Amino acid sequence: MDRVRACYQHCCLRYVTNEKMTNQSLRERLQIKAGNAAIASRIIKETLLTKLIKDDDPDGTSKKFARYVPFWA
Repeated sequence: MDRVRACYQHCCLRYVTNEKMTNQSLRERLQIKAGNAAIASRIIKETLLTKLIKDDDPDGTSKKFARYVPFWA
């Protein structure tokens, strides 16, 4: 739950600075090595399931370049 909260807060901080959260930005924030990108993907997926964040482009097909915004945006 702590990582889900951290993901949500990171997403909010990025949003208020006119940026979007990505897998890479979350990895940098949580200091996850690039080789462990699946960990960040899992955290993002859990946060999406709790509906704290949403996909910036729900019609987009590429998960590699997915960007996320807070649920209230």
